[in-house]
Amino acid sequence: MKIKTGQKALPLVTLVAIWSVSALNALPGLAVSPILGKMSVLFPHSSELSIEMLSTLPSLLIIPFILLSGKLTVKIGILPMLRIGLIIFALSGVLYLLSQKMWQLLAVSVLLGAGSGLIVPLSTGLISRFFIGKYRTKQFGLSSAITNLTLVIVTAVAGFLADINWHLPFVVYLLPLVSLFLTMPLRKALTAGDNEPIPTLPQQTRHRIEYGRSGIDVRRLVPLMLFYGAVTYIAMVVILNIPFLAEARGVDSADSGLMISLLFLAIMAPGFFLPALVRIFGNYTKLACLLLMTAGIIAITLSSSLALSYVAAVCVGFGYGVIQPMIYDQTTTVARPDKTTLALAWVMAMNYVAIVLCPFIIDGLQAIFRTHTVLSPFYFNIVAIALCIVWAWVKRDTHLFEK
Repeated sequence: MKIKTGQKALPLVTLVAIWSVSALNALPGLAVSPILGKMSVLFPHSSELSIEMLSTLPSLLIIPFILLSGKLTVKIGILPMLRIGLIIFALSGVLYLLSQKMWQLLAVSVLLGAGSGLIVPLSTGLISRFFIGKYRTKQFGLSSAITNLTLVIVTAVAGFLADINWHLPFVVYLLPLVSLFLTMPLRKALTAGDNEPIPTLPQQTRHRIEYGRSGIDVRRLVPLMLFYGAVTYIAMVVILNIPFLAEARGVDSADSGLMISLLFLAIMAPGFFLPALVRIFGNYTKLACLLLMTAGIIAITLSSSLALSYVAAVCVGFGYGVIQPMIYDQTTTVARPDKTTLALAWVMAMNYVAIVLCPFIIDGLQAIFRTHTVLSPFYFNIVAIALCIVWAWVKRDTHLFEK
């Protein structure tokens, strides 16, 4: 079976290989989450900071290794970089299963972050390599959907395995071996493409792009990075603080978990029909998504209705789920084909920067305004998204907000 790409058709097995790499982006930290509560019992002499670092270390390491991957891919090629990252990722899974001490788990977490960071920009880089036009937009949407669907499924599986044995959740970190096997058909497709001239990406923007000596239009790239970081931060505030708000309102932890699951499912959903949404809303797509997210955040903040909170979580997730792949798609238009993966690396790094900084920003704002209620992060979030809406309206005719 051949897949339409906007240029030379692609074998289905090659597309499956690309999708498998997209799925891996959701894995770092998932295996640790279900067992964090048990760590103080399993390792009674370990500090609380050490236990917390098991979940934060991979995200911290991912950021520099994403950028390193973008740089090295330009020099050694996308396939060697992908294989190196997958091997390191899978090795961390094996070492997690063998680890018996806290320092060993922390050391392997560093390795996990390195391996994951090396492959994060490569799934989107492969999409930009093989697809153009509306086909590329569709694949970015599907890639985002697959990442978030994997997040939901693997979280449930890891939780189930944690009840059997605390080591078993780390089995999910062996999934890169599947992707490593699938690099064989991927190699054939890339080798075939190397015998042809790299296609020039169609100019999907009416704004003049100036690549400069670096091969990237930095003036267009930076706003994409900042906007993506801001929207990711807004979504993370909701994800991180729903459990605390639910507890304060007497909501069962299972219900708050369901809200977060619905939010991630909503992030996934737009990926299956992203081109249709972009056609309907045109240059106002991002603005419409921000308004939808605002409605969701306000509803969560002001209403104690459980049913409305479920709907609100879906609104926040859906809006973010549309914006994320759109940003990736636009990033491909601000770089030469040979520098696209590097540009995507810079943009995707902002996702992890926002995740890491989110708790510190919330704590900082609470200290500045001397408020530490469970609702204060949501109030600050309403202000943050209002500023983004103003940004989207004022700059609606710029490259950042065109479809």
